[in-house]
Amino acid sequence: MEGDKADKVDNVCTPEHCFHAFDALYCALTSSEHISPNFADEKYPLFVTWNTRSSRAGRPPRLRGCIGNFDAMPLRQGLAEYALISAFKDSRFRKIERRELPSLECGISLLTDFEDASSYLDWTVGTHGIYISFPNPSLYPPSSSTPSPLSSSAYLPRFSSRDTLTATYLPDVIPDQGWDKVEAVESAMRKAGWNGAITEETFRTVKLRRYQSRHCVVGWEEFVQWRRENGDDDIS
Repeated sequence: MEGDKADKVDNVCTPEHCFHAFDALYCALTSSEHISPNFADEKYPLFVTWNTRSSRAGRPPRLRGCIGNFDAMPLRQGLAEYALISAFKDSRFRKIERRELPSLECGISLLTDFEDASSYLDWTVGTHGIYISFPNPSLYPPSSSTPSPLSSSAYLPRFSSRDTLTATYLPDVIPDQGWDKVEAVESAMRKAGWNGAITEETFRTVKLRRYQSRHCVVGWEEFVQWRRENGDDDIS
């Protein structure tokens, strides 16, 4: 029974999911025919990540685009949609071009096990991703209470969504960067758009939601082989 449960967890995210996302980008750039997906159309929150693999051995891939959705989506639609959004609409990068395809790898993260953390430190590096939200620090008054990393700020007025800053890091990002928990939350606050001072008072205004993910990555060569096995004799 336990083995069956483990197999089910391990099979949540598979190369077939990556191939489907890769296929969406490949067909968008080449006007080729899509290959029908061969996986269950379950619903998950998801992220699609594009990386560029280095031509030099031993060098890690470089991020080329990463966008996702925290609302559960049917996988067939969601993976294809966010494959293109992350390839063409990540504002940090120029649009991916056809000539880049042979250097790309596609990573899929299906998000699971969402939990509200009791504090901004209530999560585990290497296990959890983090989604933080906090009121814009320029809009709330300072508190005179004694700081504690395990409590919420003594004074937090109500804010509309436009006054709230948010950011996320997927589970694999934090250990890859070598951050501890405080460093990760601070970086997420910067990512959310706050450029002012970050004090214990500021940390204590953060609401953190932790989550886990099932992750899979494939490269161009694997994708080409998959297309050939599914009847595409023209791809090279």
